[in-house]
Amino acid sequence: MKILALETSTSSAKAMLYDTLTDTFDTVTHGYTQDTMTGSGMPGQAASPAGSGPDAEGCFRQMCAAGREVIQKADRLRRDGKNSADEVELIALVSVWHSILLCDRSHSPVTPVLHWNHTGAAAICSRIREDASAVRRYYQTSGCMVNAIYPFFKIQMLMEMGLPVPDSYLLSQGAYNTLRMTGRMAATRCSASGDGLLDIRKKEYNLNGLHAFGVEEWQLPKLVDSEEMFPLTEEAASLLGLKSGTPVLPANADGGSNQIGAGAAREGIMTLSVGTSSALRLSVKEPLLPAEPSIWCYLSPKGYLSGAATNGGCICTDWAKKRLFPAGTGYNEIEGEIRDRETTPVFLPFLTGERCPGWNDRRAGGFLYVKDHHTAGDLYLAVQEGVLFNLYQCYEELLRNHPAPEKIMLSGGILGSSFWTQMCADIFGQDMTVTDVTQGSLLGGIVMGMGAAGIITDVNAYQPKVLRTIRVRPEQHQAYLEKYRRYLQAYRETGEAAG
Repeated sequence: MKILALETSTSSAKAMLYDTLTDTFDTVTHGYTQDTMTGSGMPGQAASPAGSGPDAEGCFRQMCAAGREVIQKADRLRRDGKNSADEVELIALVSVWHSILLCDRSHSPVTPVLHWNHTGAAAICSRIREDASAVRRYYQTSGCMVNAIYPFFKIQMLMEMGLPVPDSYLLSQGAYNTLRMTGRMAATRCSASGDGLLDIRKKEYNLNGLHAFGVEEWQLPKLVDSEEMFPLTEEAASLLGLKSGTPVLPANADGGSNQIGAGAAREGIMTLSVGTSSALRLSVKEPLLPAEPSIWCYLSPKGYLSGAATNGGCICTDWAKKRLFPAGTGYNEIEGEIRDRETTPVFLPFLTGERCPGWNDRRAGGFLYVKDHHTAGDLYLAVQEGVLFNLYQCYEELLRNHPAPEKIMLSGGILGSSFWTQMCADIFGQDMTVTDVTQGSLLGGIVMGMGAAGIITDVNAYQPKVLRTIRVRPEQHQAYLEKYRRYLQAYRETGEAAG
């Protein structure tokens, strides 16, 4: 059996074609075109009052193009003359958490997609945070913080901007993809939970909260289970080169899918993902929400996820590379320019605001303690350290509410640098496991598909192959703890000035 997984992430469209008989797969990844990223693919929306953002239809079409390409790629490698498209028996969709767009009554987008890094709702969240009881009430209901990343607050922002929210459908990119693939306006509970729209214990929409600013249930996708399937429409089948009627799993969130693909769906295993943004995730059986809001808790495709996320990640190292070094400079070359490893400047990785631990979406990032002898390489090292120190703050917060994990599984763009990868293990003071999974969220979609098809009986038991273990160096851990104290000092000193 062949399963096709399709994903729209923050900045790229992805596809994986998996053969369950041979346990082999091909992948294709395409960064979004400039037209798609600026929303100019939507007629009349280049100057949307909601601000710039990806074009939902453009993202969908590039996802389909990636799917068609990965099938054609598989055919080029075959020697039996058969057509891989004829063998695809199931499609699994994956999409990014924390996205929202408005669609009109004909389901056509009227705004760009507003992703987690769109901070336009920061002023609304700042007002709400003045009422500590309101913050706690929303947190205990949804498992989410009062923060601009969440679509719950972006909807309020769009309402205040005068956009036609009361007459629009409210969809995530994943729900939009599901609609275009199947004709069904449906969303998984996993996806809606991470968007801040659900009552996490009732597993239904938080209608009391949504009604407070005029949103009605008809405007929202129908909530469905993560393994419910719908038939592929003729239009989507034509875009993919597949048979119409092929079963399609609705879009699960990338974070929840990654937990399954990484083999971390059982308790005691933590995933640490450092990609465009970063996250720490632990699978738990029941919602765990501290009295004082701090870590988040979302529904996963199978159970719950407790964790913390940061806006900083490769978005910060990419930013530093672009601004500090000539075009074409490689990351290995940059790391070779580091001169001062002892008194590195401190970098606060809040270029797009702060999520965990402080949840201050107006906090700014930047360098502190810079001296005249510091080089561009030293500043880059500070960026690498700052991203991981922020994650270590989150890790300490998680350990206040959970036992230490038995295993930490590292993934994301960080694996492209052996230097940064070793730094991560040394800062956390714990060995890190790296598996053969390079596209965990796509593989999670595949595993969900195998579960839905009855090929495997327990999705949570899936385990990928371990490639290597990064061993912590105890002496380096102690050295990094000294640097971490400087980071915390800088974090505290800038806290009141932020926002």
